[in-house]
Amino acid sequence: MNKLTLMLFALFAVFGFSSMAIADSAAGQAKAKQVCAACHGENGDKPLQPEYAILAGQHRDYLVKALNDYKSGARKNAIMGAQAQTLTRDDIRDVAEWFSSRSGPLAVKH
Repeated sequence: MNKLTLMLFALFAVFGFSSMAIADSAAGQAKAKQVCAACHGENGDKPLQPEYAILAGQHRDYLVKALNDYKSGARKNAIMGAQAQTLTRDDIRDVAEWFSSRSGPLAVKH
């Protein structure tokens, strides 16, 4: 039992702590201004084109998943794939934190 506990702790230390890092909204805002604002608007609420996504108010975990999927190629879009390639894991977490903290026109419909 003691070896199992030690092994689980070691796995958590290697994989768990990196995913628990606290997102930096200010860093996300700066990165979003560099990478995202031209198409999605400065706050993610006024896309350049109507077919571009509104990011303001979107769920953080959805944004993280979408950006990781674009980066890996699991989700296909030439523009977003290229943009996501420039983002680090921390950038993705921070940008998602920034956009999810913005108020936007997204709402839950019942």
